[in-house]
Amino acid sequence: MSSRKRITKGGLVYHVLNRANGRLRIFKKDFDFLAFENVLAEGIERFGMRICSYCIMSNHWHMLLWPADDDSMPAFMHWVTMTHTKRWHGAHGTTGFGHVYQGRYKSFPVQSNQRYFKTMSYVEANPLRAKMVKSAADWPWSSLTRRNDPDRLFDMSRGPMPLPADWVRIVDRPFSKDETADFTNCIKRGCPYGEKDWVEETAEALNLQSTLIKRGRPRKYPEPAK
Repeated sequence: MSSRKRITKGGLVYHVLNRANGRLRIFKKDFDFLAFENVLAEGIERFGMRICSYCIMSNHWHMLLWPADDDSMPAFMHWVTMTHTKRWHGAHGTTGFGHVYQGRYKSFPVQSNQRYFKTMSYVEANPLRAKMVKSAADWPWSSLTRRNDPDRLFDMSRGPMPLPADWVRIVDRPFSKDETADFTNCIKRGCPYGEKDWVEETAEALNLQSTLIKRGRPRKYPEPAK
């Protein structure tokens, strides 16, 4: 079965994610993280992409993108993924030895309200949820620490809404099981994340109606008596 055609609209915020093939640890040393940040910096310059937040983990990464133009996000993501794959193989002497990523990136649109802040905190709190740091601000490879770093390779977009003053405290707040389940569902299915009316309107505009249909086995009814 062919993949569903992606429709992306400029002005919407999108959460994007990709994982290494076979859970391979593709980011081990500082060089690996910096190399990916360099790719992002070049991609931003090339495509004019706006990155609101990101977090690079050992075998995957998350980003929150705010494309200005229709269909610019797939072009940006294709270039970033292919360029990073080529350079990673070259740097590690593995050219011709398989895929770096497990497949195409996953994405879902996010409403520009409080759901935007929840998604950004979900992105930047990754190392905290993984119990790799005591505060998300201790992880060097994310927008939370890079946002005000004078040595950063690129500037982050301020996004559609200004960040609260106590942002680090908000990011360090534990996620509830329901909040985590919401994000897991959106990542798996690609369904919009927001309030009900916005979700339905956005799903229709982006050809994502199928992502809103609850999955499960069809109910079995008893055969009528003969």
